Amino acid sequence: MDLIKPLIALLAIVNPIGVVPFFIHFTQAFSREERQRTIRTSSLAAFAVVSISAVAGLKIIEFFGISIASFQVGGGLLLLISSMHMLNAQPAESRSEDVNEGQAKADAGSSIAVVPLTIPLLTGPATISTMVIYAEKTRTFWEHAALVGYGVVIGAATFVAFSASGRIAKVLGQTGINVMTRLMGLILAAMAVELLADGLIKLFPVLASHLAR
Repeated sequence: MDLIKPLIALLAIVNPIGVVPFFIHFTQAFSREERQRTIRTSSLAAFAVVSISAVAGLKIIEFFGISIASFQVGGGLLLLISSMHMLNAQPAESRSEDVNEGQAKADAGSSIAVVPLTIPLLTGPATISTMVIYAEKTRTFWEHAALVGYGVVIGAATFVAFSASGRIAKVLGQTGINVMTRLMGLILAAMAVELLADGLIKLFPVLASHLAR
């Protein structure tokens, strides 16, 4: 299995830099200690979502009797929808109601590190689908361990992006963040098409003969 594609897909979906404006918005009234605690919690939560999806995702869909081909098509569609959001300079996993709910929790004094910063702004259905799809492609223990290790990379990327949120916002500005989000969305759209095609061929093998012509 190509171990680079899952990491690229994950970084494109999670896109911590694209979530920086939301982090700044939700934590603007926080003290330095509260902001640091939020950064640590979000990073650990992002790591947990990616790692648990890699380890237990396949078992969960098997429990519900879902074939990997069907899940691949559904996951590919989710990634494609996420890429459309990103091409419009919106976070891949965000929904306006989730953001509003997160704001309400922040106003009430509740922690927003997990919801909405980690779920759904950083990780969500598209992230989980990606990990399950690539976990099915692993053939050795080390390939599977690499997927779990990507959770560390995502957690570290989240920690670095949020820790440097002030500097990132000053250097890139909203326009720069939007450009980066659109670029990652384009990469994600191409990967979504590949996953969709692979899943459809598994469901309908006759398509392979037509595509080979």
